[in-house]
Amino acid sequence: MTQPTLTARPGPEGIELTAAGAWTVEHAGNLDGLIDRTVRASPSGQPLSIDMKSVTALDTYGAWLIERLVRAREEGHGAAHVDGLPERYRALYDEIRTTEREGPAAAPPGASLVGYVTRLGRATAGLFRELTDFAQMLGAIVMSLARAVANPRSFRFTPTMSHLDRVGWQAVPIMLLITFLIGAIIAQQGFFHFRKFGADAYVVDMVGILVLREIGVLIIAIMMAGRSGSAYTAELGSMKMREEIDALRTMGRDPVDVLILPRIVALVIALPILTFMGSMAALYGGGLVAWLYAGMSPAIYIERLREAISLTHFQVGMIKAPFMALVIGVVACAQGLAVKGSAESLGRETTASVVKSIFLVIVLDGLFAVFFASVDM
Repeated sequence: MTQPTLTARPGPEGIELTAAGAWTVEHAGNLDGLIDRTVRASPSGQPLSIDMKSVTALDTYGAWLIERLVRAREEGHGAAHVDGLPERYRALYDEIRTTEREGPAAAPPGASLVGYVTRLGRATAGLFRELTDFAQMLGAIVMSLARAVANPRSFRFTPTMSHLDRVGWQAVPIMLLITFLIGAIIAQQGFFHFRKFGADAYVVDMVGILVLREIGVLIIAIMMAGRSGSAYTAELGSMKMREEIDALRTMGRDPVDVLILPRIVALVIALPILTFMGSMAALYGGGLVAWLYAGMSPAIYIERLREAISLTHFQVGMIKAPFMALVIGVVACAQGLAVKGSAESLGRETTASVVKSIFLVIVLDGLFAVFFASVDM
């Protein structure tokens, strides 16, 4: 190819530059030197015109060098324009001209009343969008479940059992260990402080009621949000990034039926089972501490436990479990489908999934506490 050249001469309306030869990436070294020498030799206050009639080849690199020269002159409060560009290169240069023309990003609102009101408004709008996404996902799951009930053969039983094994059976060891330790810690602290008042026997009441009504289901739900909810979000987010969900839609399959409903059903089944097992492990941990730390025999502990708790306490905890599982599953799946095309987005949505799930689980537990108090349970 012809070597590129760029010559400058004074003109009636400013500096006239004449470009010739091949302005392509193969001549990158020569082009950079030409541009630098021309800029240094041209007075910054005079208008600049660039004649491109003699250019024999132009690629993206050459077009960007010309545009960079034009922008540098404009930033120096001068004028610059390109003339005589061959028609076959016009589309390329027009595309380069429109690249990165956006203005600087607006500065965040400062520490003023207007700034606080602005941030409050944006946070409110964001909360409304999140509630809308949650409601849309919940509605899609309900519709998918209705289709599965109307046509049971369409329900994906095998994937549901696979997810049930992952979120249920494989989670048993860690759930039992955590709840056992929680029950033991509650009992130890109870005996340590209640002993000052001679009220050792009431520690059993506290452990039994607290574990069956609140702690058992709450600890299991929080653990499931961190263990299974984050996994759901990461899995669906990865599928979204690899366009597998779009491929399902292209094939005429509903992603809610194929991917989300089996996960939700598995979670709703697994969490009550884990709640029961975790509550039993917590009561066992409390009994072990009562025996080894407080000197209370297992027979006395069990008898006192039978007097302190009732079937109502057990029912309260078990009623909460499927609702908490539904909240965790809906949030996890909604955040998974909100993932964009980057790894940063995947990490951000996974973190948001865990945080939102734990927050909503605690809020739901508080609402249930008020409800059961109002119905005397």
